[in-house]
Amino acid sequence: MPAKRSSRHATRLQPSRTIAEAILDFVGDTPASSEQRAARPQDRARAIARRATRSAAMTAGSLSLPPGPLGWLTLLPELRSLWKLQTQMVADIAACYGKTAGLGREEMLYCLFRHTDTPAVANLVARIGQRFVVRHASRPEINAIALKIALHISQRLVGRGISRWIPVVGAIGAGAYAFYDTAQVAETAIDLFTDVIDVEGATVTDADRAASEAITPAHR
Repeated sequence: MPAKRSSRHATRLQPSRTIAEAILDFVGDTPASSEQRAARPQDRARAIARRATRSAAMTAGSLSLPPGPLGWLTLLPELRSLWKLQTQMVADIAACYGKTAGLGREEMLYCLFRHTDTPAVANLVARIGQRFVVRHASRPEINAIALKIALHISQRLVGRGISRWIPVVGAIGAGAYAFYDTAQVAETAIDLFTDVIDVEGATVTDADRAASEAITPAHR
């Protein structure tokens, strides 16, 4: 009997592990941005967000998820497309604020998933007054956070029966969700990059931007 329970537990975890691996792929490889530092960064960031939310809705518009928990796995290609779009959006928003150097895996995880699973990313980024403090996390910590987020996503969407709901609502429901999700990511990114960011005691500001650009995600 214990062996059977262990087997069922492993089966339930497998979709979440697959999703976690996809999350790690994206947060570990910050995309380059062609955006320049803007004179009015918030206006430019809003324009970037509007473009991305429209693209997200169109990308997810043809989504059709089969019923049942295993149907979630067919959603992974669409999720990857959505996260690819969102990570590029976050990189572009950071660039228009002149804070590309302050964008690593911790900040990307925070921007992408704060609205999805706040407790999971709470130890990565904290607001203190008008500053955000970012704590570097080890690779095992990042892996654990990604799995927590993946479990939350799969439980919320599959466990609550959304896998049965989406085929009924169809393209409209999928597109609306992608639009909302991307808009939330944009709001988090704008909020983060509007303020000063302290990274383990080293403040990423306009004054020291040139020096801090030597820090790449690979070194973090």
